[in-house]
Amino acid sequence: MNQEELFYQIKKKKSFLCVGLDTDKNRIPVTLKGYDDPIFEFNKQIIDATHDLCVAYKPNVAFYESLGSRGWQSLEKTVDYLKKNYPEEFIIADAKRGDIGNSSSLYAKAFFEQLKVDAVTIAPYMGEDSVKPFLAYPGTWGIIMALTSNKGAVDFQYLKDGESGDAFFEKVIKTSQKWGTTENIMYVVGATKAEKLKEIRKIVPDHFLLVPGVGAQGGSLEEVAKYGMNKKCGLLVNSSRGIIYASSEKDFAVKAHDAAMKVQVEMEVYLDKAGI
Repeated sequence: MNQEELFYQIKKKKSFLCVGLDTDKNRIPVTLKGYDDPIFEFNKQIIDATHDLCVAYKPNVAFYESLGSRGWQSLEKTVDYLKKNYPEEFIIADAKRGDIGNSSSLYAKAFFEQLKVDAVTIAPYMGEDSVKPFLAYPGTWGIIMALTSNKGAVDFQYLKDGESGDAFFEKVIKTSQKWGTTENIMYVVGATKAEKLKEIRKIVPDHFLLVPGVGAQGGSLEEVAKYGMNKKCGLLVNSSRGIIYASSEKDFAVKAHDAAMKVQVEMEVYLDKAGI
């Protein structure tokens, strides 16, 4: 999916919502425990209930890998279900991979040739040769971790370069732009760092940004839209727990729909204000 196709879906649905499928087997409703694959059944019902309100889904790979081969099968079935039933949805494997070139090439092959997702999140600490293999597949995206909301972000991401004065996250964004284009690179910027979006937009005015942290983590959608939106929206705002765990009862899918609609309605207001 290219940038124009993604922008078309945003305009069509009046939404830039990404639903995070952080599916924890200990948090899914007990009513699903009788299914042969309760993880997939949970995802399936969440997707069916929310697909008209979002433009992307982001399964967090750790939740599936932690279950061994059965977890990976659940992930494969989830991606296959999306592709067959809702092919307009942008699928992000939130894997945060980052390794030397040969290993990165195999990670890229796993996600783009085997799993066939649209995008993979990447940790860029090892530099260009760890990222470039993910940018070699036409029509797919590498989403580079830039500025995160976790407590440990201060350990490295704000350290200043002695010559340029750039913070480390700024250096990552400026340098990585040379590796690809606005058609195959996005950046992760945490919603709880919304005030930094204005600075980041000066560096990458036309790139899409994946913004986690709205909802249960306390990020402000209003601030994200205010500081981060560009002429093609340029945002995918993720909400995971606030939507998929809106209820732990039999009505979990209905409640997920209601929670997603609440976010979508707010997003529509910001898109209208921006003339999108």
